Amino acid sequence: RQSTYPSREPVQTNRTICPAQMPGRYNAIHSGTPWMDQRGLPVSAHGGGIVKVGDTYYLFGEAHRDMTNAFAGFNCYSSNDLINWRFESVALPVQRSGPLGPETVGERPKVMRSPTTGEFVMFMHVDSIDYRAQYVGYATARTVTGPYTFQGPLLFDGKPIRKWDMGAFKDKDGAGYVLLHGGDIYRLANDYRSVRDHTNKAMTDGFESPALFRKGDLYYFLGSNLTGWERNDNYYFTATSLSGPWTRRGSIAPEGTLTWNSQTTFVLPVEGDRGTTYMFMGDRWSYPRQASAATYVWQPLVVEGDKLAMPVYRDAWRIDLVRGTVAPTSMAAGTITGKDRRVRFTGSWRHEMAGRSAHHVSDDRRASFSVTFSGTQATLYSALRPDGGYAHITVRDRRGASMVSSTVDMYSKNPVAGVTFVTPVLPRGTYTITASVVGDGWYWLNKKGERSGSAGHAISFERLDVRR
Repeated sequence: RQSTYPSREPVQTNRTICPAQMPGRYNAIHSGTPWMDQRGLPVSAHGGGIVKVGDTYYLFGEAHRDMTNAFAGFNCYSSNDLINWRFESVALPVQRSGPLGPETVGERPKVMRSPTTGEFVMFMHVDSIDYRAQYVGYATARTVTGPYTFQGPLLFDGKPIRKWDMGAFKDKDGAGYVLLHGGDIYRLANDYRSVRDHTNKAMTDGFESPALFRKGDLYYFLGSNLTGWERNDNYYFTATSLSGPWTRRGSIAPEGTLTWNSQTTFVLPVEGDRGTTYMFMGDRWSYPRQASAATYVWQPLVVEGDKLAMPVYRDAWRIDLVRGTVAPTSMAAGTITGKDRRVRFTGSWRHEMAGRSAHHVSDDRRASFSVTFSGTQATLYSALRPDGGYAHITVRDRRGASMVSSTVDMYSKNPVAGVTFVTPVLPRGTYTITASVVGDGWYWLNKKGERSGSAGHAISFERLDVRR
């Protein structure tokens, strides 16, 4: 993010997120939608990675606060199914002062366990709030959930590595590596506390958010173009050695999908007795509401020879952890469209088409829609638009008690229809989901004062799928 900095433009907030009374559970991995933890709060672990200890997966990522990009700590969550996430701890909190103190930047935490010491080591991008003092830092802990102790910069030849976006990779022999934007790869010492050698030097410009995995004797190195918080068509390289030579292969997802509206952060191999699923982990950023509205895009990769692809986008899917294969998910039993009498619109709405998708759209700050449904789970489909903005969503039971509450981002640089919100599995009953216009949208200002992001604050309704 060296090319951009947080805008000081004032943003008015008129909505708050309320914890759900009953968080419930999910039965699939849902991309592009808010995930709720066991407390009913959004999972906040962006720019992150996963480490497996025993049968448990631990997700580490950036905590966030809305309306600022200042460091808010690194969170740790745990899961036994890669679907439902339990908040464990703020693994590394904001320090009282120093490089990770108040009004600083900390991003992209990755945790690996040293095979020689058994210590858990967290690597991260450390920076000033204006992104002008970057380096790779590290922290250590005796247990996976922490607390982690910040140790300062990771040193190579006695000096900090002064680059920003970073990742980490552990090879089959236990050797650990730190990845940097542009394609730099540094091999760590056996205790993971310092750098042993500069394995690969940067082979291109940009190429931030680096992630790397191995299948057989081939390495795959993923990264994105340099477009600030905006999405782009991420691409990858392959090599038979981490020291190269690396061959650029092309985009990960179909051109123009902007990597299904995400930016890569990590690839998790899930090995089973029938195969291995390579799970792409991406972030759908949403500045300035990174805490409440940024979501995740997790998709299975197709890996064949030197070809890597995400040819289709799966709204919902799961991994059979025993077999290591992609497992099917059950479909919804009913669909409610905008013509149904159970849908009520207030304020000013218009009917439009986005590709093959017919939807109702409004940028009226007083506008909202509500849908009453009976069942156990509901999935909201909307049109994501260049002028899309934030919607405040609440699900209430028949007595009016709030079950789930969240903020949803309906912006996309290229128009596309898709899932924007999924309820957890609820007790069978009758519920009402309400979405209202917040009145602002995703945006960012770069160092030249150029604005990117949404051209408006519209929200939309295409349909609601209901699981009985």
